[in-house]
Amino acid sequence: MADLYTITDLHLSLADMTRKPLFGLAPRLDILKGLSFSIEKGAVLGIVGGSGSGKSTLGRALVRLLEPSGGRVVFDGADITHLSDAELRPLRRRFQMIFQDPMSSLNPRHRVGTIIAEPLRLHGFDGIQARVLRALDHVGLPKEFAQRYPHELSGGQRQRVGIARAIALEPDFILADEIVSGLDVSSQAQVLNLLERLVADLGMTLAFISHDLSVVRRLCQRVMVLQHGQIVENRETAALFADPQAQYTRDLLGAIPLPDPDQVWS
Repeated sequence: MADLYTITDLHLSLADMTRKPLFGLAPRLDILKGLSFSIEKGAVLGIVGGSGSGKSTLGRALVRLLEPSGGRVVFDGADITHLSDAELRPLRRRFQMIFQDPMSSLNPRHRVGTIIAEPLRLHGFDGIQARVLRALDHVGLPKEFAQRYPHELSGGQRQRVGIARAIALEPDFILADEIVSGLDVSSQAQVLNLLERLVADLGMTLAFISHDLSVVRRLCQRVMVLQHGQIVENRETAALFADPQAQYTRDLLGAIPLPDPDQVWS
């Protein structure tokens, strides 16, 4: 199958804003250090690593919320590494992001229907009302939810609204960044089962960032392990869990309880 993303020698450095030297330039903090990998169309890639490993920074570079310092990010044959905001605008609907905290990413002053409709209007879609209702149906929310405000919803329902807003644009790629970490176990299972179904039904490509390896094991076909901004393993899920090659991967597996995924997702 063809690759949707091709990443070559990706570097990303940020100024360390916590320290302000008296003289000279602000020191640079290297977040990503020469990453090279690809994501096949229709694949589900898990991106894991400890705090500060660079996984969320990588995700934001993939959808160009951050501009790489070096290397190349090629999306469906187009080099998007250094495109301007104006040049990116026609591509934005094709790669979408679902954020960890839906309360901070959903406008509390707008009803759910408006929240989902806004990006559709921005990208010039027609039949917006029908698309909003179809997106709600895809994520298992009744059409009446279009009239509700985010504060009237549970955490799991708010995350479904975030998913609905993303899929309404019919994207080729979705980045999900720790989207179940703040949910209870029951809501986690519902959201993850929903994602699995949407990937199958809509043919999306998904990158799933998580610290929960039991979730990654169940959902993802392939797992990429980051440590200090570098890839230490990038293998098929079953092979990685059966025989981790890197000591860092073994440490991650040993540090996090891994319940039976069939029980968790039942």
